[in-house]
Amino acid sequence: MQKKKSIVLFILAAIALIVLPHILQQFGNAWVRIADTALLYCLLALGLNIVVGYAGLLDLGYVAFYAIGAYMYALLNSSQLTDNFPAIAAMFPGGLHTPLLLVIPLALGLAGVFGVLLGAPTLKLRGDYLAIVTLGFGEIIRVFMNTLDHPANITNGAKGIDGIDSVHFFGLNLGKPLTIGGYTLSSVTLYYYLFLVFVLITLVISHRLQNSRVGRGWMAIREDEIAAKAMGINTRNMKLLAFGMGASFGGVSGAMFASFQSAITPESFNLNESVMIVAMVVLGGIGHLPGVILGAVLLATLPEVLRYVAGPLQALTDGRLDASILRQLFIALAMIIIMLVRPRGLWPSPDHGKSLASAKGSPVPIDGSIQQHGSGLEAPSDEVPGGAARPMSINP
Repeated sequence: MQKKKSIVLFILAAIALIVLPHILQQFGNAWVRIADTALLYCLLALGLNIVVGYAGLLDLGYVAFYAIGAYMYALLNSSQLTDNFPAIAAMFPGGLHTPLLLVIPLALGLAGVFGVLLGAPTLKLRGDYLAIVTLGFGEIIRVFMNTLDHPANITNGAKGIDGIDSVHFFGLNLGKPLTIGGYTLSSVTLYYYLFLVFVLITLVISHRLQNSRVGRGWMAIREDEIAAKAMGINTRNMKLLAFGMGASFGGVSGAMFASFQSAITPESFNLNESVMIVAMVVLGGIGHLPGVILGAVLLATLPEVLRYVAGPLQALTDGRLDASILRQLFIALAMIIIMLVRPRGLWPSPDHGKSLASAKGSPVPIDGSIQQHGSGLEAPSDEVPGGAARPMSINP
């Protein structure tokens, strides 16, 4: 019965996700674009959840891998390199137009390598010190992209890169509307389905990792690294694997972001973005996949929804209050209230196991020192007939 109920819920959720962009499109493509952005943040949050939720490594520079994937896609699908490097223009006279099936593995590999490079020097750091180092890494990548326009113009500096190609595969251009039987699917709707596929694949991989030996090793490190090392877990390799796998998902998300926006600048990957991604994981429920998705969807859509609240308030004050500042204020208040009411997140992971005190009627096999009598647990008497105390013995 429970299995049938789960199947029905799964089918209903699948139908809702498929129909959602068509419903939103009736109110305008802007709402579908909000749904696309929410899916991108879901992909980012699921990647960060591997590092923070599973392995317990506080990473405040996760946006760096987002930037790496975005700039990699932009350089391979725009005229930036061919316009500034004659040798590359001679090799590719028709311009650089890298197909999606090649871009995704490159984004996975490049971001994963940078994730390992970040994790290698931070293996002995924990807590606040690890957060500071990863925060610095994120800012270094942003500044690096901001200044890499001389002596060779690679990233075009603060101006960013524009004219980025949209995703093409199997003759389908997601940058243009698609008409099927008289019904037109907008570009943002096509991107919605592409992002949804990536989120579902990432969700399946994360779920399989959580229930695997690697996932249990990460969780052991998260709970107590010293105890995990004493049990024989190679904490060094497990940490590097967590950094690499988490970063790879961030790289794919960045590549999709660049194709979706058609233009990127270094300011798209500032500290606020990194903090927002961490907040999605923490507010949703650390280590719990449904909670992480819930947190990503809420924090991605909340600023746009609050736009309709902040606007009228700005009008009431004759423009003395900036609408963007009011939106940030509302978001901060919402986060504070959520953490006060639900300190473990909106949808935390369920508790596993029961304490000995709550387990009734189950004997505990400790060399017979505790035996079951009736419905409770009673220890045998240490007295022998005649009132003499029985000497205590510990059986090997």
